[in-house]
Amino acid sequence: MELFEKLYEEHENVKVTFIGFTTEHTRYDFGIIYTNMFFGKPLVVCMQTGRSTLLDPNEIEDIEYLQNVFRIPDKQQAADLAEFFSSTLPQIPFVTQYE
Repeated sequence: MELFEKLYEEHENVKVTFIGFTTEHTRYDFGIIYTNMFFGKPLVVCMQTGRSTLLDPNEIEDIEYLQNVFRIPDKQQAADLAEFFSSTLPQIPFVTQYE
């Protein structure tokens, strides 16, 4: 009996950017993975904590979402991060993946 039913296995060459920066109060180190999977949303990984999320332009503007996913205690720090992501991540069109 097979224990696992494989749903998908995709292989692709992706663009990965590693970027570190500071704001007035905080240092950040992120890996940003650009892929055709996940409706075209880039996968953003905090290299300090290992926390990750898929980000689209609407989620970038949601300060509370950024605070929650990256465990940022201060709204201003999350707003700084939102500003960084909005200038760094490309504006992506929604891509239908499932029909």
